[in-house]
Amino acid sequence: MMEVRLRCIKRKGQHWTVKTFVFALFCVGLNIKLAVSLDTGGVAANSLGKQDIEQSDSDQRATNINQQQPPAGTKPPTHGKGQDSPHQGQDPTEEVQLSPKELKAEEFYRLGEALINTTYMKDYDQAHQYFQLAAGLNHTHALEYTGFANLFGDYLPQNISRSIEVFHDLAGRGSPRGQLGMGFVNSAGIGRNSSQAEALVYFTFSALGGDPLAQMALGYRYWSGIGVEMKCESALTYYKKVAATVADAVTVSGGPVIQRVRLQEEVENTNSGQSALMDDDLLQYYHFLADKGDVQAQVVLGQLYYQGGRGVGINHDRALHYFLMAGESANANAYAFLGKMYSEGSPVIKQNNQTALQFFRQAAEKGNPVGQTGLGVMYMYGKGVEQDYIKAFQYFTQAAEQGWMESQLQLGLMHFSGKGVRRDYKLAVKYFNLASQGGHVLAFFNLAQMHATGTGVLRNCHTAVELFKNVAERGRWAEMLSEAHSLYKEGNLFHSLIKYTFLAELGYEVAQSNVAFILDQGEIGDFHETEIFERALLQWARAAAQGSTSARVKMGDYHYYGQGTKIDYETAASHYRLASEQQHNAQAMFNLGYMHEKGLGLKQDVHLAKRFYDMAAETSIDAQVPVMLALAKLGVFYGVDIFNKEMEDYNQLLLKFDPRFYLGPDWDIYVMTFLALLLGFIVLLRRIR
Repeated sequence: MMEVRLRCIKRKGQHWTVKTFVFALFCVGLNIKLAVSLDTGGVAANSLGKQDIEQSDSDQRATNINQQQPPAGTKPPTHGKGQDSPHQGQDPTEEVQLSPKELKAEEFYRLGEALINTTYMKDYDQAHQYFQLAAGLNHTHALEYTGFANLFGDYLPQNISRSIEVFHDLAGRGSPRGQLGMGFVNSAGIGRNSSQAEALVYFTFSALGGDPLAQMALGYRYWSGIGVEMKCESALTYYKKVAATVADAVTVSGGPVIQRVRLQEEVENTNSGQSALMDDDLLQYYHFLADKGDVQAQVVLGQLYYQGGRGVGINHDRALHYFLMAGESANANAYAFLGKMYSEGSPVIKQNNQTALQFFRQAAEKGNPVGQTGLGVMYMYGKGVEQDYIKAFQYFTQAAEQGWMESQLQLGLMHFSGKGVRRDYKLAVKYFNLASQGGHVLAFFNLAQMHATGTGVLRNCHTAVELFKNVAERGRWAEMLSEAHSLYKEGNLFHSLIKYTFLAELGYEVAQSNVAFILDQGEIGDFHETEIFERALLQWARAAAQGSTSARVKMGDYHYYGQGTKIDYETAASHYRLASEQQHNAQAMFNLGYMHEKGLGLKQDVHLAKRFYDMAAETSIDAQVPVMLALAKLGVFYGVDIFNKEMEDYNQLLLKFDPRFYLGPDWDIYVMTFLALLLGFIVLLRRIR
C-alpha cells in the first residue's frame, strides 16, 4: 500500500489534466480500498474469535490515555487551525542543507511559531507578520499559515483568490495543509465553482499525508454519503485516526470546554435572557463579589478561568488567584482544584505531587468528590504515594456515588483493565456511559473503542462512528466555533460565514445550522438570492440528517414557501411529520395542524387539525397563545360549515314555496301581471260602488 501511495503522490505536482485526474481517482480508490481492508482486518479478526489481540490493544489504549501527562515542551494548540508539527513526515535524523535564504525563512517561521505556541499571552498579529516574511521567502509551512489567514481574514486582510493561489501552489508541493485548503474551496464552491470530485481527490491526498482535518472531512463524507457511497467502515477508519489524535492530547480532566452556540437559538432566546455565553456585566459582577470576599463567586471564577467556557478563556493565573482566595476560607472545592493544578502543572504552577496530595486530602476530608478523585488518581498511579489500587478504588467509588465524571471514568478503566478489581467489561461500559453523560472526552473515546471492536458490547459500527466523531469534534480546531461566533457578533458576517462553512465541511452540525441561518437572513457576499437559498437548503439538509430539529423544520419551510426549491406541500408535510414524530417539535405540530386545516399537501380534516394544534400546545408553553387563536378561528369556520349543512334540510322545504318551481324562470312577469289585474279589478269595484 505504501508503494501505491508514494507513486500517486509523486504525480500530484503535475497540472490537473484529464489523464492525471483519472489517474488520481484510480489511486484514491485503490488507496481507500487497501486502507479500509487493512484497518477493518483487526475488526474482522475480533468477530472470528481473536478477542485477545483486540482486547490487549484496547487495554494498551486505555492505559496510555490515562497514564499520559503532557510531556515537557509539548506544542499546544495553534489558533484552531489544526496545525501539527511543521515538519511532520520528515526524518528527524536527516540533515538538510539550507541556503542562507532558507535559513532566514526558517528563522522568521520559528519566531512566529514561538509567539503562538505559548500557553498564555499569544501574539497572533506579530506571529503572522513573521509568517508573511517567511512566506515571502517561499517557506512552505509559513505559506500554510498565510493561506488560511487570507481565507478566513485572520490577522491578514481576507483575500480568497490569493488564498486559492497559495493552496494550489502548496498542493503542488505535496503539502497536506495546502491540499486541505484546495479540497475545501472545491467542495464549498468558495471563489470557484463547486467540484465534489476534485474536492474528494484533494481531501484524500491530504488525509494520506496525515492531516486530521482532511481525515475528518472524509470521515463525514463516507458517513453521510456526500459525493461517495455511504460506507460506515470507511468513516470509522478516518474518524478513529482523528479521535486517537484528540484523545492523546487530552488530560484526565477532560480538556477545555468548547461552547457550541446556535445562532438561531441565541436570537430566539435574546428576549428571554437565556444565553450560552456569560455576559460581560455578569462577569464583572462576579469579580465584584469575589473581591468583596464572596467565596462562591471566587470558586465560580476560579473554575471558569481554569477550564474556560461560556465565552471566558483559560487563564491559570487568575484561576490560581481566586482558588487561593477561596482556600483561605477552607472551601473544599478550592482545595480540590488547587490540588488539580499542582498535580497537572502549568506555566503558572510547577508540578508538585506533595502539594497536590496535601490539597486533595484537605478536600477529601470534607467529602468533596473532586478531592476524592484526585486522591484516587495519586494512589492509582503512585504519584507522591505508594501505588495502591484498593485505596484508589475506594476513593473513586466515593466520588462516583456523588456523580463526579472523572471518578466514573477511572472506575471504568479499572474494570476494563482489571487493575485492583476483577475485569468486567459490562461494568466498564456502565461507568464509561456515566462519564460520557458528563461530557468527558476520554469516556466517549473508550466507549467508541469498545463498540468498534465489540468488547463488552455487540459490535456496532454506526455507534462507534458517532462516538469517534464526537471525540474528533472536540479537538483544538473546535476553537474556531468561538472565533466564528465572535465575528458574527461583531458584524463580520462574511468572515463568520467562511469560518462556519469550513467547519461545516468537517461535519460540525452546529456549524451547518449556523451557515444556513446566516444565509437565511438575506444577501451576503457575492451570492445571488437564488444561490443563497440553495446553499442554505443544502446546509439545513445536512444538519437535519444529523438530528437537528430546527433544521428539519426549516427544511419543511423551504419546501412550503419554495425557497431554493419548488413549492412542494407534500415534501414539506413529510419534514414536519418527521420533526413532530421523532423530535416532538411544537412548531412542526402546529404547521401540520394548519396544513390539515387548509388541505395543503395533506387531506383536509378539521379533527386532525385540532389534534395537532392541541399536541403543539401540550408540547410547548410558547405555542399555547398561537394555538388558542388558531382554535378560535377553526371553531368559527367549523361552526359556519355546520350551520350551512343544517340549513340544507330547511332549504329543501323552502323550495316548495319557490314560485320558480311552479311558474318557471319568468315567474316575476306572471306575478306582476296578476298583481296588475288584481289592482285593476279592485279599482273597478270601487268605481261601481
